[in-house]
Amino acid sequence: MKLFGTDGVRGKAGAKLSAQTSMRLAMAAGIYFRKFAQVTNTILLGKDTRRSGYMIETAIVAGLTAVGYNVRQIGPMPTPAIAFLTEDMRCDAGIMISASHNPYYDNGIKFFDKHGNKLTQDAEAEIEKIYFDDELIAQSQKHMLEIGASKRIDDVIGRYIVHIKNSFPKSLTLHGIRVVLDVANGAAYRVAPTIFSELGAEIIVINDEPNGSNINLNCGALYPQNLASEVVKLRADIGLAFDGDADRLVVVDETGEVANGDALLGVLAMYLHKNKALKGGGVVATVMSNAALEDYLTKHKIKLLRANVGDKYVLEMMQENGINFGGEQSGHIVFSDYAKTGDALVAAMQFIACMLTQGKKASEILSEIKPYPQILLNLKVADKKPLESIEGLKALEENLRKDGIRPLFRYSGTENLIRLLLEGKCPDKVQKRMDEVEKFFTKALNA
Repeated sequence: MKLFGTDGVRGKAGAKLSAQTSMRLAMAAGIYFRKFAQVTNTILLGKDTRRSGYMIETAIVAGLTAVGYNVRQIGPMPTPAIAFLTEDMRCDAGIMISASHNPYYDNGIKFFDKHGNKLTQDAEAEIEKIYFDDELIAQSQKHMLEIGASKRIDDVIGRYIVHIKNSFPKSLTLHGIRVVLDVANGAAYRVAPTIFSELGAEIIVINDEPNGSNINLNCGALYPQNLASEVVKLRADIGLAFDGDADRLVVVDETGEVANGDALLGVLAMYLHKNKALKGGGVVATVMSNAALEDYLTKHKIKLLRANVGDKYVLEMMQENGINFGGEQSGHIVFSDYAKTGDALVAAMQFIACMLTQGKKASEILSEIKPYPQILLNLKVADKKPLESIEGLKALEENLRKDGIRPLFRYSGTENLIRLLLEGKCPDKVQKRMDEVEKFFTKALNA
């Protein structure tokens, strides 16, 4: 059984991600991190607001202390806060309990090394190997005073708030700016309002009453329509929606228009470029990003590199190429000068700084990029047959490209789905060809 997916280990809480699985996974991770242990012998542990977080948190503490690690529990905090605090507090590793934008009944476990970076695929594979090694798990359990201890810490929120505020130019202020925040009943429900208030904004906060089962429920980054209505009704300057663990940002302009993720990436890249703060001469996006983004950046002599889907792959490519900015159209935006992973609060700070610096409204800035029509269809499949083995697929892709359409087909890392993406300048043509593509894959994968 494969444990790790695109972003850590994720599944239905109590089923795939049970207490037993969580505890054993924590043991395996502890054994792995022991190889790189610092004098602190400590692992940081945070979570979002799902009810199952209590169960998984307790299981992880049991697993880590069983192999001799001390644990610092900091409660509900954004995923990027765990990345930052792991390094800031000199911990051997960090663990975040969250299924990000998924419904409350799912949960997940994400790991960070001592520098706050998400683990490489090789590191994940090694933890997986340890997980299935009964003998090593048994030998590694400690006894008597070698057993670890856990401690809950409630005051680290201030460190992260200061860190985010420091990413916002000190020459600017949010006084006079009206902001609507949709915190998705998730991990940012305390942090986000505090930051924007302290910087002087007039804030209206929605979906900030987590109860364990309402995280991401018709709110946040996946459901920005309610936020858009509030922005218009309240005549706000901008609306900002986060997902459950606050590593994803969706922007709503003052007219109630939900910003396209690639347009947001493009204007932020230009903001950095104009301020001579864009390193490496380029931007890293993913294979999902719209060709209009690439054309826009090319026009301004900025190169676009494409990574696999997942912000950790974006970050890896950024590091390999000396680039300090990248992201995904879904809203994971990485400013590596300030964060080791996608951080919605850092991205929000930078976009508002872009607005204030240029003296323009959000709608004016975001209208600079008009994405080409793009259709994404998730198709349920009975079997994830290797794409290269599907007869006729190569010919189909070549035919689509000749027709001026960019195809991208890939399987979900966590579900029995194939994600079908088509993009082109003519919407009717894209829709027509998507109907053909859907029929092709339905026959090829569900026969």
